Amino acid sequence: MAFDGLVIRALAQELHKKLKNARLDKIYQPETDELLLALHGPEGAYKVTLSANASIPRVALCESTKENPAKAPMFCMLLRKHLGAAHVIAVRQPQLERMLFFDFETRNELGDLVRKSLVVEMMGRHSNIIFIDEHGRVADSIKRIDFSISSKRQILPGLPYEMPPTQNKLNPLDCSLEDFLEVLSGPREADTVSRLIVGRFQGVSPLVARELVFRAFGETDRPCQALDYAQCLDLATAMHQLFAEVNRGDFTPCMLTDAETGRLMEFSAVSITQYGSAAFCSPESSMGYLIEQFYRARDKKERMLRRGANLAKTVSVNLERCAKKLQLQAAELSDTEKREEWRQFGELITANMYQMEKGLKSIRVQNYFDESLPMVVIPLDETLSPSANAQRYYKKYNKAKTAREELLKQMKLAKEELSYLESVEEALLRAETDADLSQIGDELAAQGYLRRPKEMRRKKENPAAPAAFTTKDGFSILAGRNNRQNDYLTCKLAHGRDLWFHAKNIPGSHVVLCYDPDRPFTEAAITEAAALAAQLSKAREAEKVPVDYTEIKNVKKPAGAKPGFVIYTTNKTAYVTPSGLRQTE
Repeated sequence: MAFDGLVIRALAQELHKKLKNARLDKIYQPETDELLLALHGPEGAYKVTLSANASIPRVALCESTKENPAKAPMFCMLLRKHLGAAHVIAVRQPQLERMLFFDFETRNELGDLVRKSLVVEMMGRHSNIIFIDEHGRVADSIKRIDFSISSKRQILPGLPYEMPPTQNKLNPLDCSLEDFLEVLSGPREADTVSRLIVGRFQGVSPLVARELVFRAFGETDRPCQALDYAQCLDLATAMHQLFAEVNRGDFTPCMLTDAETGRLMEFSAVSITQYGSAAFCSPESSMGYLIEQFYRARDKKERMLRRGANLAKTVSVNLERCAKKLQLQAAELSDTEKREEWRQFGELITANMYQMEKGLKSIRVQNYFDESLPMVVIPLDETLSPSANAQRYYKKYNKAKTAREELLKQMKLAKEELSYLESVEEALLRAETDADLSQIGDELAAQGYLRRPKEMRRKKENPAAPAAFTTKDGFSILAGRNNRQNDYLTCKLAHGRDLWFHAKNIPGSHVVLCYDPDRPFTEAAITEAAALAAQLSKAREAEKVPVDYTEIKNVKKPAGAKPGFVIYTTNKTAYVTPSGLRQTE
């Protein structure tokens, strides 16, 4: 994660501008390691999150709030006592350290104006939020650090506040072109240039280091040994230009998104070009809100993954069971392939019984079932009579014939179940809300894959409305997010002249292009709807996907069929590249 010194520098600059002279109205502590400050000042009202979470320490501007405990923790009560109605006089960052100081002006017990500070140290598992009094001593901290935790630096009430130990790195904001060149031309203990930059300069993340190398050489993995003096000069120039912009306060907050999957990758205070067309670099106006947006989206995704883990495991286990059952049934089916041969052996034994006697191990006879009348050797059970041997082959034939018919029925059911489970698995991958997961859970419980406690069983209700989209020429499109929504959309919501789309023989959403009585469907709208159906299917990463479409009146759901399963007739097939539309609701 690129929560580096440059991001904090941009954040400090933005917060100082927005919060200077703002009054601290309220302080909350919704988590054991997190504070929420509500401030109001000349630039407006703001909420600021301060987090010392070991995994995602951060400072960010936020709009939403978390539920607070009924009784405020002691640290929160202390801050309310000392900083109630205090005013922000500065938000600052020492050099490019991963820490922010919030300096407040307030009055002490004697009514004198004093300066107190909240320090947010964003250093992984060493992250902390520390309250410093007017004498520069630790009043308290959200995490108390004593000798049992650290022998180098203690954070306890009454102790003088000391800065974290330095890493003996150069501050790039104080470096000239010659300084950068000297470091790059000197001893190189790292294997790549980007690692050399991270190891020698303060506040530079691997992301920014790779970006500097890319700007200088057009690649990110340049080995240190490959650098000559001219290349060192090119890289030093790129570094000098970037940090000159930082010194001037010229930041470009941006979010990086994977172009293929849409997954959030990183954020940065400077423009990132190293990924080319593999990632979208979206500029944002606010570093503070960008950070909150990034972590909120990431937390939502992780929370969804955690909550959906049990459902995914249930589906995965049943998919594996179903696939194994199909494999065993296929093996059994192959064993029945000899049934005709067994029937012929019975017939041939019966036809040649006059020349047989009990005790034979085999008999060699002419096979009149083959036009060339070849000789065939038939194995016999020497303990049985010729008639009993013939009956033995007839029984094997009849058993194999019955088994084959039953196996074909069972395999058809198993394939339908496998297809259904794959559709549920696909719906889980596309679930975006807790309601989506709840619907999928209800569906699995109704199909007997889950057993839910009585208190979790709910009355039957219509699923949430399908996702809504609009084509470029104004037609409405609806798409189911899961099988329950697919059934509701296709069987209840859609009208007879609407067009229905689904990726051909591939698990995915039912997509409906809504009929407009004032105008016919356009080819562009049909193509967009087909492309959306391809995008909302398991084949979303393919270049060309076959998508069937037909009027909704031609789509039927068989009685007793599993959720999401339908049959359709008089369809056409479009071959399209998967593509999404902006959701309108």
